[in-house]
Amino acid sequence: MMALLRRKISCWSLPIQMMSLCNADGMGTMRREELYKASTVLKVPLNQVKILDHPDLQDGFGKVWDHKLLAGIIELEISSHGIDLIITFDSYGVSGHCNHRDVHNGVRGFLHNKAPQSFEAWELVSTNILRKYSGPFDIWLSSMFSKEHPSGMMHCLLNERPRQSYLAMAQHASQWVWFRKLFVTFSSYTYVNTLKRIN
Repeated sequence: MMALLRRKISCWSLPIQMMSLCNADGMGTMRREELYKASTVLKVPLNQVKILDHPDLQDGFGKVWDHKLLAGIIELEISSHGIDLIITFDSYGVSGHCNHRDVHNGVRGFLHNKAPQSFEAWELVSTNILRKYSGPFDIWLSSMFSKEHPSGMMHCLLNERPRQSYLAMAQHASQWVWFRKLFVTFSSYTYVNTLKRIN
């Protein structure tokens, strides 16, 4: 997968993009600054961080995002940055959050209706609750499951710097409560992630 990502280097040049200001609790301004701090920890240049505070894409459970609107925004970003690969949530969205699922559907809409032939989309595979909280022990399971798929359709990515991920998440002070600290510590996503190609 690393060879694929190096070949498709433009996927990394797309700015980190938030579709919403995450203002569900009235802390949107604070969360913008927290994203900038987290990006600094991850060594992402701040000029590559973009927040799209669209009035029809506001954060929150029960706030359904228009999939066609998302597909249009995705198309604009991809064409303006020369992107040929995107990584998104799968249809469950890791935690089941409706906005995560909406982004997945927006990417699918773009992929099936507007994407160039050479464009690739990959989704982060959601795991069941036992695997989700098994920490680094899920590495071998993820590796085993990825090998069951046809070559080139699924890749297992090992995080070689889990401490850096923890420190980046800690920059989100408004959300950095005890259960999120436990989640980042014990979540398998901190240590390993599986990507599956979207057809």
